Amino acid sequence: MNAVKRNNVKVIGNGEKPMLFAHGYGCDQNMWRFITPAFEDNYKVVLFDHVGFGNSDASGYSKERYNSLQAYAEDVLEICQELDLHDVVFVGHSVSAMIGVLAGIKDPQRFSKLILVSPSPSFINDGDYVGGFTREDIEGLLNSLESDYLGWSNTIAPVIMGNPDRPELGQELAQSFCKSTPKVAQDFAHITFLSDNRKDLPKVKIPTLILQCSEDAIAPLSVGVYVNRHIAGSKLFVLQATGHCPNLSAPEETIAAMKSFL
Repeated sequence: MNAVKRNNVKVIGNGEKPMLFAHGYGCDQNMWRFITPAFEDNYKVVLFDHVGFGNSDASGYSKERYNSLQAYAEDVLEICQELDLHDVVFVGHSVSAMIGVLAGIKDPQRFSKLILVSPSPSFINDGDYVGGFTREDIEGLLNSLESDYLGWSNTIAPVIMGNPDRPELGQELAQSFCKSTPKVAQDFAHITFLSDNRKDLPKVKIPTLILQCSEDAIAPLSVGVYVNRHIAGSKLFVLQATGHCPNLSAPEETIAAMKSFL
């Protein structure tokens, strides 16, 4: 099965320069719907779903293949190869920010810029590094997910989204989680929350923008500062937006920061 079919790839826009959007955990390409219209006139916008999410072909999933974030980075590179994309602007949200980092390290000539939205190279606190969670926190989160995925989704989604004054955003995220293939979502959660990509950051040689929300329960400000410090020449922009998903909660501010960087 080719990557375009497997990952439900959609290409829109009137430009020639490609801009590839990669969604975060439990989401799908629909999460970019407030962002992409601002770029369709000048870019070839490429959207896709990670295997097991959205309208991807879940028959393409196996735990043996998708046993690390590197496997998802390989999917990104396969999409670029099949569509003959070069000079790509990669936009990755949350875990897909690190997927983009890995793809950029593997094939740096393929990409012109990386835009990392709410990235985290590691969610677990380690010495001076503050990822936001203890290992016990993460193990408890994963145990809760495995015992009651739907209940976990409805509980965790508002925490991830933030913006308690706009409950409809958390509800949308919960619904997206619930549409995911549960077994894939469980496997991907282990990879997402237990991965440690801190050592990969200095290997990035592509111009990089880090978009960090001013308050984020999942990836605190200290994480954005850490990523900025360890990717040489990167730029950190702290949004006034709160929560972990500014692509949904603050699209205009997110678009403005992206355009300024581009």
